[in-house]
Amino acid sequence: MDFHFSPEEEKFREEIRNFLDTSLTDELVEEVERGTEIGIGPLTWELMQRMGERGWLAPAFPKEYGGLGATRWQQFLLSDEMTYRRAYPLHLCGVGIVGPTLLQYGTDEQKQEYLTRIARGEIEFALGYTEPEAGSDLANLQVKAERKGDFYIINGQKVFNTGCHFSQYVWLAVRTDPNVSKHKGISLMIADMKTPGITVRPLWVMDNDRTNEVFYDDVKVPVKNLIGEENRGFYYILTALAHERSFPTGDLRRTFEEFVEYVKEEGLGDDPLVRQSVAQLATELQALQLLAYRVTWLVEKHTSPNWEAPMVKVYLTEFMWRFSNAATEIMGPYGQLRKGSKWVPLVGRIERLYRHAARRNISAGSSEIQRNTIATVGLKLPR
Repeated sequence: MDFHFSPEEEKFREEIRNFLDTSLTDELVEEVERGTEIGIGPLTWELMQRMGERGWLAPAFPKEYGGLGATRWQQFLLSDEMTYRRAYPLHLCGVGIVGPTLLQYGTDEQKQEYLTRIARGEIEFALGYTEPEAGSDLANLQVKAERKGDFYIINGQKVFNTGCHFSQYVWLAVRTDPNVSKHKGISLMIADMKTPGITVRPLWVMDNDRTNEVFYDDVKVPVKNLIGEENRGFYYILTALAHERSFPTGDLRRTFEEFVEYVKEEGLGDDPLVRQSVAQLATELQALQLLAYRVTWLVEKHTSPNWEAPMVKVYLTEFMWRFSNAATEIMGPYGQLRKGSKWVPLVGRIERLYRHAARRNISAGSSEIQRNTIATVGLKLPR
Protein backbone atom coordinates (compact mmCIF):
# COMPACT_ATOMS: atom_id res chain seq x y z
CA MET A 1 0.00 0.00 0.00
CA ASP A 2 1.01 3.64 -0.54
CA PHE A 3 1.43 5.50 2.75
CA HIS A 4 0.90 8.92 1.16
CA PHE A 5 -2.44 10.60 0.54
CA SER A 6 -3.19 11.93 -2.93
CA PRO A 7 -3.39 15.70 -3.56
CA GLU A 8 -7.19 15.38 -3.83
CA GLU A 9 -7.35 13.64 -0.47
CA GLU A 10 -5.12 16.25 1.16
CA LYS A 11 -7.33 18.99 -0.28
CA PHE A 12 -10.41 17.24 1.12
CA ARG A 13 -8.79 17.02 4.56
CA GLU A 14 -8.01 20.75 4.47
CA GLU A 15 -11.65 21.50 3.59
CA ILE A 16 -12.75 19.43 6.59
CA ARG A 17 -10.40 21.31 8.91
CA ASN A 18 -11.63 24.67 7.66
CA PHE A 19 -15.25 23.57 8.17
CA LEU A 20 -14.53 22.44 11.72
CA ASP A 21 -12.68 25.68 12.52
CA THR A 22 -15.87 27.62 11.82
CA SER A 23 -18.43 25.08 13.08
CA LEU A 24 -17.22 23.74 16.40
CA THR A 25 -18.10 25.28 19.74
CA ASP A 26 -17.17 24.21 23.26
CA GLU A 27 -20.84 23.37 23.87
CA LEU A 28 -20.97 21.07 20.85
CA VAL A 29 -17.78 19.23 21.85
CA GLU A 30 -19.10 18.88 25.39
CA GLU A 31 -22.32 17.39 24.05
CA VAL A 32 -20.50 14.93 21.77
CA GLU A 33 -18.12 13.86 24.55
CA ARG A 34 -21.05 12.92 26.76
CA GLY A 35 -21.66 10.22 24.16
CA THR A 36 -24.31 7.63 24.88
CA GLU A 37 -25.06 9.20 28.26
CA ILE A 38 -27.39 11.58 26.39
CA GLY A 39 -27.19 10.08 22.90
CA ILE A 40 -27.19 12.46 19.98
CA GLY A 41 -28.09 15.90 21.33
CA PRO A 42 -29.62 18.88 19.49
CA LEU A 43 -26.30 20.54 18.66
CA THR A 44 -24.98 17.26 17.30
CA TRP A 45 -28.06 16.68 15.13
CA GLU A 46 -27.60 20.18 13.74
CA LEU A 47 -23.94 19.48 12.92
CA MET A 48 -24.87 16.17 11.27
CA GLN A 49 -27.43 17.88 9.07
CA ARG A 50 -24.98 20.62 8.08
CA MET A 51 -22.52 17.92 7.11
CA GLY A 52 -25.29 16.11 5.26
CA GLU A 53 -25.96 19.21 3.16
CA ARG A 54 -22.36 18.98 1.94
CA GLY A 55 -22.54 15.22 1.38
CA TRP A 56 -20.00 14.78 4.16
CA LEU A 57 -21.92 12.70 6.66
CA ALA A 58 -21.76 9.65 4.38
CA PRO A 59 -19.29 10.70 1.68
CA ALA A 60 -18.78 7.15 0.35
CA PHE A 61 -22.49 6.78 -0.42
CA PRO A 62 -23.35 7.21 -4.12
CA LYS A 63 -24.47 10.71 -5.08
CA GLU A 64 -28.03 9.56 -5.73
CA TYR A 65 -28.28 8.62 -2.03
CA GLY A 66 -26.87 11.84 -0.61
CA GLY A 67 -23.15 11.04 -0.61
CA LEU A 68 -20.27 12.21 -2.77
CA GLY A 69 -19.36 8.89 -4.33
CA ALA A 70 -16.11 9.47 -2.46
CA THR A 71 -13.36 6.95 -1.85
CA ARG A 72 -13.07 5.01 1.39
CA TRP A 73 -9.94 7.04 2.07
CA GLN A 74 -11.92 10.25 1.98
CA GLN A 75 -14.48 8.78 4.36
CA PHE A 76 -11.70 7.64 6.68
CA LEU A 77 -10.06 11.07 6.58
CA LEU A 78 -13.37 12.69 7.46
CA SER A 79 -14.03 10.46 10.47
CA ASP A 80 -10.40 10.71 11.58
CA GLU A 81 -10.39 14.51 11.49
CA MET A 82 -13.79 14.65 13.21
CA THR A 83 -12.69 12.34 16.01
CA TYR A 84 -9.43 14.25 16.40
CA ARG A 85 -11.45 17.39 17.02
CA ARG A 86 -13.77 15.42 19.33
CA ALA A 87 -16.72 16.28 17.14
CA TYR A 88 -17.72 12.91 15.66
CA PRO A 89 -21.15 11.92 17.01
CA LEU A 90 -20.60 8.50 18.53
CA HIS A 91 -19.91 5.74 16.04
CA LEU A 92 -22.69 6.36 13.54
CA CYS A 93 -24.26 2.97 12.80
CA GLY A 94 -26.32 4.30 9.92
CA VAL A 95 -23.29 5.66 8.11
CA GLY A 96 -20.74 3.02 9.03
CA ILE A 97 -22.74 -0.23 9.27
CA VAL A 98 -26.29 -0.05 7.93
CA GLY A 99 -25.57 2.03 4.84
CA PRO A 100 -22.73 -0.08 3.38
CA THR A 101 -24.67 -3.29 4.05
CA LEU A 102 -27.85 -1.93 2.44
CA LEU A 103 -25.86 -0.88 -0.59
CA GLN A 104 -24.71 -4.47 -0.95
CA TYR A 105 -27.84 -6.44 0.01
CA GLY A 106 -30.79 -4.04 0.26
CA THR A 107 -33.69 -3.70 -2.15
CA ASP A 108 -34.12 -0.58 -4.26
CA GLU A 109 -37.05 0.40 -2.04
CA GLN A 110 -34.91 0.06 1.11
CA LYS A 111 -32.10 2.11 -0.39
CA GLN A 112 -34.51 4.88 -1.34
CA GLU A 113 -36.21 4.75 2.05
CA TYR A 114 -33.16 4.86 4.31
CA LEU A 115 -29.88 5.79 2.61
CA THR A 116 -30.73 9.39 1.71
CA ARG A 117 -32.13 10.07 5.18
CA ILE A 118 -29.00 8.60 6.77
CA ALA A 119 -26.78 10.76 4.58
CA ARG A 120 -28.77 13.90 5.43
CA GLY A 121 -28.40 13.33 9.17
CA GLU A 122 -32.14 12.84 9.63
CA ILE A 123 -32.14 9.33 11.13
CA GLU A 124 -29.85 7.01 13.06
CA PHE A 125 -29.81 3.26 13.72
CA ALA A 126 -29.07 1.19 16.80
CA LEU A 127 -27.66 -2.32 16.66
CA GLY A 128 -29.98 -5.08 17.88
CA TYR A 129 -27.62 -8.03 18.06
CA THR A 130 -26.72 -9.05 21.61
CA GLU A 131 -28.99 -11.08 23.90
CA PRO A 132 -28.59 -12.42 27.45
CA GLU A 133 -27.42 -15.78 26.02
CA ALA A 134 -25.96 -14.52 22.73
CA GLY A 135 -23.04 -12.14 22.99
CA SER A 136 -19.80 -13.33 21.48
CA ASP A 137 -21.67 -16.41 20.26
CA LEU A 138 -24.05 -14.32 18.17
CA ALA A 139 -25.39 -17.38 16.32
CA ASN A 140 -27.04 -18.45 19.59
CA LEU A 141 -29.58 -15.62 19.52
CA GLN A 142 -33.16 -16.58 20.40
CA VAL A 143 -35.39 -13.56 19.70
CA LYS A 144 -38.10 -15.07 17.48
CA ALA A 145 -39.65 -13.69 14.32
CA GLU A 146 -42.71 -15.53 13.00
CA ARG A 147 -44.15 -14.54 9.65
CA LYS A 148 -47.84 -13.67 9.64
CA GLY A 149 -48.91 -12.46 6.21
CA ASP A 150 -47.11 -9.22 5.37
CA PHE A 151 -45.50 -8.92 8.81
CA TYR A 152 -43.07 -10.65 11.12
CA ILE A 153 -44.13 -10.89 14.77
CA ILE A 154 -41.10 -10.35 17.01
CA ASN A 155 -40.82 -11.63 20.61
CA GLY A 156 -37.88 -11.78 22.98
CA GLN A 157 -35.23 -9.76 24.76
CA LYS A 158 -32.08 -7.97 23.61
CA VAL A 159 -29.39 -6.50 25.86
CA PHE A 160 -26.53 -4.00 25.47
CA ASN A 161 -28.29 -2.34 22.53
CA THR A 162 -26.63 1.00 23.01
CA GLY A 163 -28.33 3.41 20.62
CA CYS A 164 -31.95 2.39 21.17
CA HIS A 165 -32.80 5.34 23.43
CA PHE A 166 -32.04 7.95 20.77
CA SER A 167 -32.19 6.17 17.39
CA GLN A 168 -35.22 6.06 15.12
CA TYR A 169 -34.56 2.50 13.88
CA VAL A 170 -32.89 -0.70 15.05
CA TRP A 171 -30.82 -3.01 12.84
CA LEU A 172 -32.32 -6.18 14.26
CA ALA A 173 -31.08 -9.77 14.17
CA VAL A 174 -33.78 -12.38 14.82
CA ARG A 175 -34.32 -16.13 14.53
CA THR A 176 -36.72 -16.99 11.73
CA ASP A 177 -36.11 -20.76 11.55
CA PRO A 178 -35.43 -22.71 14.78
CA ASN A 179 -35.22 -26.05 12.96
CA VAL A 180 -31.92 -25.59 11.12
CA SER A 181 -28.36 -25.14 12.33
CA LYS A 182 -28.09 -22.00 14.41
CA HIS A 183 -26.05 -20.07 11.83
CA LYS A 184 -28.61 -20.71 9.09
CA GLY A 185 -31.84 -19.68 10.82
CA ILE A 186 -31.07 -16.01 11.45
CA SER A 187 -32.52 -13.06 9.55
CA LEU A 188 -31.72 -9.37 9.57
CA MET A 189 -34.37 -6.66 9.40
CA ILE A 190 -35.11 -3.02 10.17
CA ALA A 191 -37.57 -2.18 12.95
CA ASP A 192 -38.99 1.27 13.69
CA MET A 193 -38.33 2.11 17.35
CA LYS A 194 -41.80 3.69 17.61
CA THR A 195 -43.49 0.37 16.87
CA PRO A 196 -45.89 -0.71 19.67
CA GLY A 197 -44.50 -3.50 21.85
CA ILE A 198 -40.89 -2.22 22.08
CA THR A 199 -39.75 -1.37 25.63
CA VAL A 200 -36.33 0.19 26.27
CA ARG A 201 -34.73 0.13 29.73
CA PRO A 202 -31.39 1.80 30.54
CA LEU A 203 -28.24 -0.02 31.66
CA TRP A 204 -25.41 2.19 32.91
CA VAL A 205 -21.83 0.97 32.52
CA MET A 206 -18.67 1.85 34.42
CA ASP A 207 -17.57 4.73 32.17
CA ASN A 208 -20.93 6.52 32.61
CA ASP A 209 -22.15 5.53 29.14
CA ARG A 210 -25.67 4.27 28.73
CA THR A 211 -26.63 1.07 26.99
CA ASN A 212 -30.02 -0.67 27.07
CA GLU A 213 -31.99 -3.83 27.45
CA VAL A 214 -34.84 -3.97 24.95
CA PHE A 215 -37.98 -6.11 25.11
CA TYR A 216 -40.04 -7.08 22.05
CA ASP A 217 -43.63 -8.13 22.76
CA ASP A 218 -45.60 -9.04 19.61
CA VAL A 219 -43.82 -6.33 17.63
CA LYS A 220 -44.96 -6.16 13.99
CA VAL A 221 -42.21 -5.59 11.42
CA PRO A 222 -43.20 -5.42 7.73
CA VAL A 223 -41.78 -8.18 5.54
CA LYS A 224 -40.48 -5.46 3.20
CA ASN A 225 -38.01 -4.54 5.99
CA LEU A 226 -36.22 -7.89 5.68
CA ILE A 227 -32.63 -7.45 4.52
CA GLY A 228 -31.66 -9.79 1.70
CA GLU A 229 -32.89 -13.36 1.96
CA GLU A 230 -34.63 -14.89 4.95
CA ASN A 231 -32.32 -17.04 7.10
CA ARG A 232 -29.17 -15.52 5.54
CA GLY A 233 -28.87 -12.78 8.15
CA PHE A 234 -25.85 -14.20 9.95
CA TYR A 235 -23.72 -13.83 6.84
CA TYR A 236 -24.95 -10.26 6.26
CA ILE A 237 -24.02 -9.47 9.86
CA LEU A 238 -20.47 -10.67 9.21
CA THR A 239 -20.27 -8.08 6.41
CA ALA A 240 -21.69 -5.41 8.72
CA LEU A 241 -19.22 -6.31 11.48
CA ALA A 242 -16.28 -5.74 9.15
CA HIS A 243 -17.53 -2.18 8.60
CA GLU A 244 -18.17 -1.70 12.33
CA ARG A 245 -14.59 -2.51 13.22
CA SER A 246 -12.99 0.08 10.95
CA PHE A 247 -12.06 2.45 13.76
CA PRO A 248 -10.59 5.95 13.32
CA THR A 249 -7.89 6.85 15.84
CA GLY A 250 -8.11 10.65 15.88
CA ASP A 251 -9.50 11.06 19.41
CA LEU A 252 -6.89 8.71 20.86
CA ARG A 253 -4.06 10.54 19.10
CA ARG A 254 -5.36 13.86 20.39
CA THR A 255 -5.49 12.62 23.98
CA PHE A 256 -1.99 11.16 23.69
CA GLU A 257 -0.60 14.44 22.33
CA GLU A 258 -2.18 16.35 25.22
CA PHE A 259 -0.73 13.83 27.67
CA VAL A 260 2.76 14.29 26.19
CA GLU A 261 2.44 18.07 26.59
CA TYR A 262 1.40 17.56 30.22
CA VAL A 263 4.45 15.37 30.85
CA LYS A 264 6.69 18.09 29.40
CA GLU A 265 5.06 20.95 31.30
CA GLU A 266 5.21 19.14 34.64
CA GLY A 267 8.81 18.03 34.16
CA LEU A 268 7.85 14.37 34.43
CA GLY A 269 9.97 13.55 31.38
CA ASP A 270 13.14 14.06 33.41
CA ASP A 271 12.69 10.49 34.62
CA PRO A 272 14.23 8.10 32.03
CA LEU A 273 11.63 5.43 32.85
CA VAL A 274 8.85 7.90 32.01
CA ARG A 275 10.53 8.81 28.73
CA GLN A 276 10.89 5.13 27.87
CA SER A 277 7.21 4.46 28.66
CA VAL A 278 5.98 7.42 26.61
CA ALA A 279 8.22 6.48 23.67
CA GLN A 280 6.88 2.93 23.73
CA LEU A 281 3.31 4.25 23.68
CA ALA A 282 4.13 6.58 20.77
CA THR A 283 5.51 3.62 18.80
CA GLU A 284 2.43 1.52 19.48
CA LEU A 285 0.11 4.38 18.53
CA GLN A 286 1.86 4.73 15.17
CA ALA A 287 1.49 0.98 14.59
CA LEU A 288 -2.22 1.26 15.43
CA GLN A 289 -2.69 4.03 12.91
CA LEU A 290 -1.04 1.99 10.17
CA LEU A 291 -3.23 -1.02 10.97
CA ALA A 292 -6.30 1.22 10.64
CA TYR A 293 -4.98 2.50 7.32
CA ARG A 294 -4.59 -1.06 6.09
CA VAL A 295 -8.23 -1.93 6.78
CA THR A 296 -9.35 1.14 4.86
CA TRP A 297 -7.02 0.22 2.00
CA LEU A 298 -8.49 -3.29 1.84
CA VAL A 299 -12.06 -1.96 1.74
CA GLU A 300 -11.01 0.46 -1.00
CA LYS A 301 -9.74 -2.57 -2.94
CA HIS A 302 -13.15 -4.26 -2.46
CA THR A 303 -11.63 -6.85 -0.14
CA SER A 304 -13.54 -7.65 3.05
CA PRO A 305 -11.15 -7.28 6.04
CA ASN A 306 -12.58 -10.31 7.84
CA TRP A 307 -9.52 -10.81 10.02
CA GLU A 308 -7.62 -7.56 9.52
CA ALA A 309 -10.46 -5.53 11.08
CA PRO A 310 -10.40 -7.71 14.24
CA MET A 311 -6.65 -7.02 14.43
CA VAL A 312 -7.39 -3.30 14.62
CA LYS A 313 -10.13 -3.85 17.19
CA VAL A 314 -7.85 -5.89 19.47
CA TYR A 315 -4.87 -3.57 19.10
CA LEU A 316 -6.96 -0.42 19.55
CA THR A 317 -8.80 -1.46 22.69
CA GLU A 318 -5.76 -3.04 24.32
CA PHE A 319 -3.65 0.02 23.48
CA MET A 320 -6.29 2.16 25.18
CA TRP A 321 -5.79 0.04 28.29
CA ARG A 322 -1.99 0.20 28.16
CA PHE A 323 -2.01 3.94 27.53
CA SER A 324 -4.49 4.82 30.28
CA ASN A 325 -2.75 2.52 32.76
CA ALA A 326 0.72 3.96 32.02
CA ALA A 327 -0.57 7.54 32.04
CA THR A 328 -2.29 7.02 35.40
CA GLU A 329 0.95 5.69 36.89
CA ILE A 330 2.99 8.57 35.48
CA MET A 331 0.53 11.25 36.62
CA GLY A 332 0.17 9.74 40.06
CA PRO A 333 -2.95 10.56 42.12
CA TYR A 334 -3.84 13.38 39.70
CA GLY A 335 -4.46 10.78 37.01
CA GLN A 336 -7.28 9.31 39.11
CA LEU A 337 -9.26 12.54 39.34
CA ARG A 338 -12.51 12.88 37.44
CA LYS A 339 -13.75 15.79 35.41
CA GLY A 340 -15.11 18.47 37.72
CA SER A 341 -12.30 18.39 40.27
CA LYS A 342 -10.42 21.70 40.44
CA TRP A 343 -7.12 19.79 40.45
CA VAL A 344 -7.89 17.45 37.56
CA PRO A 345 -5.46 17.58 34.60
CA LEU A 346 -6.57 17.12 30.97
CA VAL A 347 -10.23 17.59 31.95
CA GLY A 348 -10.19 14.09 33.48
CA ARG A 349 -9.75 12.37 30.14
CA ILE A 350 -7.14 9.91 31.42
CA GLU A 351 -9.37 8.69 34.24
CA ARG A 352 -12.32 8.39 31.85
CA LEU A 353 -10.19 6.53 29.31
CA TYR A 354 -9.10 4.09 32.03
CA ARG A 355 -12.72 3.13 32.72
CA HIS A 356 -13.71 3.26 29.07
CA ALA A 357 -10.87 0.93 28.03
CA ALA A 358 -12.05 -1.80 30.40
CA ARG A 359 -15.42 -1.88 28.63
CA ARG A 360 -14.08 -1.55 25.10
CA ASN A 361 -12.15 -4.82 25.48
CA ILE A 362 -15.57 -6.50 25.63
CA SER A 363 -17.99 -4.41 23.55
CA ALA A 364 -18.21 -4.96 19.78
CA GLY A 365 -16.62 -8.38 20.26
CA SER A 366 -14.25 -9.36 23.06
CA SER A 367 -10.51 -9.58 22.47
CA GLU A 368 -10.65 -13.35 22.96
CA ILE A 369 -13.21 -13.79 20.20
CA GLN A 370 -11.29 -11.44 17.90
CA ARG A 371 -8.12 -13.49 18.44
CA ASN A 372 -10.02 -16.65 17.51
CA THR A 373 -11.04 -15.00 14.24
CA ILE A 374 -7.49 -13.86 13.53
CA ALA A 375 -6.17 -17.35 14.25
CA THR A 376 -8.71 -19.38 12.27
CA VAL A 377 -9.58 -17.04 9.40
CA GLY A 378 -6.35 -15.11 9.00
CA LEU A 379 -3.66 -17.61 10.03
CA LYS A 380 -5.63 -20.74 9.05
CA LEU A 381 -4.90 -22.38 12.38
CA PRO A 382 -7.05 -25.37 13.43
CA ARG A 383 -9.96 -24.80 15.78
